[in-house]
Amino acid sequence: MESSLLDTAAAAASLCPAAAGRRRAGNAASFLSCSGSSRDCRVSASYSHSISRMLSGVRSAARKKLFRADPADLLAVANWPETGGAGHHQQQQQHWWAALEHNFVLEATDDQYGGVVVDADRLPADKDAFARSLAASLSYWKSVGKKGVWLKLPVDRAEFVPLAVKEGFKYHHAEESYLMLTYWIPDEPNLLPANASHQVGVGGFVINDQMEVLVVQEKYHGSSLDGVWKLPTGFILASEEIYTGASREVKEETGVDTEFVDVVAFRHAHNVAFQKSDLFFICMLRPVSSQIKIDETEIQAAKVGCRWRSS
Repeated sequence: MESSLLDTAAAAASLCPAAAGRRRAGNAASFLSCSGSSRDCRVSASYSHSISRMLSGVRSAARKKLFRADPADLLAVANWPETGGAGHHQQQQQHWWAALEHNFVLEATDDQYGGVVVDADRLPADKDAFARSLAASLSYWKSVGKKGVWLKLPVDRAEFVPLAVKEGFKYHHAEESYLMLTYWIPDEPNLLPANASHQVGVGGFVINDQMEVLVVQEKYHGSSLDGVWKLPTGFILASEEIYTGASREVKEETGVDTEFVDVVAFRHAHNVAFQKSDLFFICMLRPVSSQIKIDETEIQAAKVGCRWRSS
């Protein structure tokens, strides 16, 4: 029974990611720490057979390229002495699992679509280890029928990008702190969602009780817009509501506080900035203050004028 527990853990470790290895390590360690004298005696008798099975599992995993590095250091366990009692065996077992975890495939979690999401916080520290691990990981994920792979590389791991591209990863999107790449495994149409396709702009149509509309002039514009007065406009921020963005833009450009009334118009255009589509919403806003207070930095950056104008 004791031997089979160790053998099961070792065999599973040769096929599963490190997280599974840690769980099985706990099972083996719990058994080895038992204080019963009969178990202390029997563990020595079964230890040689267990080590033999472990070595077989490591060699099998090495042939399948599931290890990041050369597993020769793991195979050195064959020279461990078979004496020392349960405590000594427990230390050896823990060394095994630590070595297996260090050399295994990339840490990743399954997503709901049959793919995997690589843990960006547990990437290897150097390029060579990452290259070996990525190749091993792709081999493993293919063997178990995974589909899409999401690989998030932080800025401090930017040197890994060419290595991932060499393996066949494609750019998906980038943010200030990371680059996201994807890999589609099956020989069938790629079903991974594409990058964001639209940007969203807003304009504030602010009208007061005197039927005056709040308008501004742009500092930088084409010759066709020379002297043109327009609504305060801008882009909404990430996770910002359309009506909130409209009020914020009006406040930033004119200093006037407003409350949302309704969306009165919108338009949809294509191939605007960076060949992305553009959604633009005009929101009717009611002013709750009337005094114009423009931030000097905002004026210098873009605006040369702001006023209430009769409609």
